Amino acid sequence: MDKFLNIIGALNDESRVLILAFLAQNGELCVCDLQNSLNMIQSRLSRHLKILKDSGFLEVRRKGTWAYYKIMEDLSLFHLQCLETIKELNLSLPSLKKSCKN
Repeated sequence: MDKFLNIIGALNDESRVLILAFLAQNGELCVCDLQNSLNMIQSRLSRHLKILKDSGFLEVRRKGTWAYYKIMEDLSLFHLQCLETIKELNLSLPSLKKSCKN
């Protein structure tokens, strides 16, 4: 029950749903690229990314001082169904603004 509520809680925010949709469309991205593309302040973005990571949607890869996030490859069926539902929302996503040189 706790795992279910954790996943549902992570999806109970428009910004987090937008982040998931954006990563599903663009693949692995550096935090700075997410920040610039989604026009979010770094502290708020980091909080959302942590919640999505803790709920099992995202994985992080660190390279020096950079952090790269992507949707986990081995997701549960429920995670996959949630992502499919997000795709069906046909959200208007911003363009990717690459700023990270790595």
